Amino acid sequence: MRRAATVALAGGLLLTASPLAAPAHAATPTPSITAKGGFLLDQADGRAVYGKAGNTRRQMASTTKLVTAITVLTIRGVDLNKKVTVKAEYRNYVAREGASTADLRTGDKLTVRQLLSGLMLPSGCDAAYALADTYGTGTTTAARTSSFIGKMNAKAKQLGLTNTKFDSFDGISRTGNNYTTPSDLAKLARHAMSSSVFREVVKPTSYKAAATTSTGGTRTYTWYNTNKLLGSYGGAIGVKTGTGTAAGPCLVFAATRNGKTYTGVVLASSTGDNRFKDAAKLLDFGFASSSARTMELRSLPVGTQRD
Repeated sequence: MRRAATVALAGGLLLTASPLAAPAHAATPTPSITAKGGFLLDQADGRAVYGKAGNTRRQMASTTKLVTAITVLTIRGVDLNKKVTVKAEYRNYVAREGASTADLRTGDKLTVRQLLSGLMLPSGCDAAYALADTYGTGTTTAARTSSFIGKMNAKAKQLGLTNTKFDSFDGISRTGNNYTTPSDLAKLARHAMSSSVFREVVKPTSYKAAATTSTGGTRTYTWYNTNKLLGSYGGAIGVKTGTGTAAGPCLVFAATRNGKTYTGVVLASSTGDNRFKDAAKLLDFGFASSSARTMELRSLPVGTQRD
């Protein structure tokens, strides 16, 4: 996602950049990160391990899309094989907003499962639009997408997240009312990562989808994961990047080592690459390791989508 509202949000309790409940086995010093906000929790029990401005509200750019995905996946009776026809409006929206895209072609038919990959790997705002239009209710596209955003807010309320609000299905906020905190977003990510389908969607570095064209032919989409922590940090298993004018570079991340999983968030890192280094430092703190010192980031193919 390339665009976000210019309204900066702040509020809530400012936490110090110190461990909230240091892992019993941790031997590494408290990490120093460039991000303005960060959080790390134990995936198994939700125990907070690290927090920096953990309850300060900030915009979250395309990390919003993890909520788009889990809202779809937790709809009762959702059919992942249901085929959705790409509308011209989805492409027009991306062009109009200058947004990140899965480059969905008008008339192509993709399954919901394929759209989830187009949403999460290349950060497709067109895929987000398609899912919101499909799973919202109403007689118009505007009504359906608004209804879907309501379901996203209901999900946050269900999880008790009082410092999170959505006004978009993809993180492109027109009002500035699309915000969260590192703590809330980490809890949302923990909830999402409890879904085996979600974990399957966000883990690969690339994904190919064969779609049916409007003329009955086949088009193959190849999407690369914008989360460069995957393939760079040992044990990384997800989850989502985000970048916006107001939000800055953001990352929701997770990794598993020796049967232990940590899930975390960095919001408003200093640069796009530093968000991955920040995440590696937080994971090192959890795992009592030093991988961040020698980590070399995976490169994305030339010309592929960035976020």
